Amino acid sequence: MFHKILIANRGEIALRVIRAAKEMGIKTVAIYSEADKEALHVQFADEAYCVGPAAQNKSYLHVPNIISAAIVSGADAIHPGYGFFSERGEFAEVCQANGFKFIGPSKEAIDTLGDKAKAKEIMRKAGVPVIPGSPGKLTSLEEAMAFANEVGYPVIVKAAAGGGGRGMRVARTEADLKKAYDLARTEAEVAFNSPEVYLEKYVENPRHIEVQLLIDEKGNGVYLGERECSLQRRHQKVLEESPSCGVSKELRQRMGEAAVKGALAAGYYNVGTVEFLLDAQGNFYFMEMNTRIQVEHPITEMVTGIDLIKEQIRVAAGYPLRFKQEDIKLRGHAIECRINAEDPEKDFRPTPGRIEGFLPPGGFGVRVDTAAYTGCQIPPYYDSMFAKLITWGEDRDEAIKRMKRALDEFIIEGISTTISFHKKVLENEHFVKGELDTAFIAKHILKDH
Repeated sequence: MFHKILIANRGEIALRVIRAAKEMGIKTVAIYSEADKEALHVQFADEAYCVGPAAQNKSYLHVPNIISAAIVSGADAIHPGYGFFSERGEFAEVCQANGFKFIGPSKEAIDTLGDKAKAKEIMRKAGVPVIPGSPGKLTSLEEAMAFANEVGYPVIVKAAAGGGGRGMRVARTEADLKKAYDLARTEAEVAFNSPEVYLEKYVENPRHIEVQLLIDEKGNGVYLGERECSLQRRHQKVLEESPSCGVSKELRQRMGEAAVKGALAAGYYNVGTVEFLLDAQGNFYFMEMNTRIQVEHPITEMVTGIDLIKEQIRVAAGYPLRFKQEDIKLRGHAIECRINAEDPEKDFRPTPGRIEGFLPPGGFGVRVDTAAYTGCQIPPYYDSMFAKLITWGEDRDEAIKRMKRALDEFIIEGISTTISFHKKVLENEHFVKGELDTAFIAKHILKDH
């Protein structure tokens, strides 16, 4: 087992990894920017090193400073968390080259699955359902139009090298496609430093379902149920739940087995998530694979009782999986609300600043993953999410009621947050009935905006 782990991240995920490592008897090393010198992950780690000024590219994305901190601290492994370097194959390679175990998949798997066109080809060959579309990156608008005519409109043009809604354009007609092709390429170039795009059939109002995988370095893999991630704003998830009320036991098995098969075909190990689109007829299609721990991993932990961060560390240390597929049982229902420093009344404008009062909710079945505290500063330089509120219930109804109670208890003073927005979602009759799809927020919650 590792002696000391450096966490190449910040905020609640850095704190989450520190806690898991401490329980395993492993020393921890935090890194921080000048803006984060008072942060909780800095205070809770055994050691902490400043890696630069507030700007991400001069601190949390500055490889030489991070590797230097790992060398000076005597760490033997590096955990990337999510975001930052978690899905960058070159960082995994640099870690390995400097003698540090990267707690995640191989560089080759990250690079292969990070290329959406390559990932689709691997899945297709492995027998995983894939949305019809171009077999690889598009070389011209004419090629895009030919594929669109073949699969039928509407279609969506997507950046080959990225995600998060950037470099993504829907076209319902040939005229739309002519505009969408150039716009998507321009956005992709700006966001991912690569203008390459591909095209696929656009599935109208699907559910966004992701399957959590855990695979050891010996090729043993299991799926840990699915998460319903359809509630999104501008392609960014805002609320997740597990299991999905749109997935039957039989469908769960088919999606899970397909996800494991596809990941193994890509030579994947460690934790990972395969994302599918699920249409109204129960057909599911591979969308992409996230080669890291997910923001929403706690809801899977709540319904399976498995600590995913500890399993990540165990797998990276060379241990085989401790369980087989038949050992994975889902119990109850869990929901996660992402609490962001944003003002829902002002088009979700970020609201960085000092938290003057902070009282998280408690009680049975309530979990809060956060690095915030009274008097802390939410800096303007990083992602606006500063807390995740998770509730568990014997069934979905209890989980919803518990979440509503917990949101009412959650006191945050000094900045605006998305708590009021989540309350609106939970009160919506369509949400209560489980009538969810990726257009839910736009249709039912922000329809007047």
